[in-house]
Amino acid sequence: MQAKAIHQKPRSPDSAELHKKQKEIMNVENTKAQMRKGVLEYCILAILNGKDKYASEILDTLKDAKMLVVEGTIYPLLTRLKNAGLLSYRWEESTSGPPRKYYALTETGILFLKELDNTWDELRTATNLVTQNK
Repeated sequence: MQAKAIHQKPRSPDSAELHKKQKEIMNVENTKAQMRKGVLEYCILAILNGKDKYASEILDTLKDAKMLVVEGTIYPLLTRLKNAGLLSYRWEESTSGPPRKYYALTETGILFLKELDNTWDELRTATNLVTQNK
């Protein structure tokens, strides 16, 4: 008995393959979000370096930088940074609404930011070395 050569035309992906591809894409999005979250504290401290700001200004700066942050993320983070002694705040009357809570770096926050600056420079250099030598 002779084996017949069967020529099949390429099949379109089935639902299991599509689901796998979709899951891989979702993992990429999750990884990207985790990368942004990983540098969020650093970015907030850097935004406050030298200038007190209220939460909406911090949020706008992050959004302008495409950090994709929502209010539900920023407020708990600001509270955590304050509780860690890196930020302080003061209330200031507003001409266009309720009083605003302005955040500022503490002395500890300034030192912490300097340390993060050094670490970020080292990490950026190392990452560039690894990714440019593909």
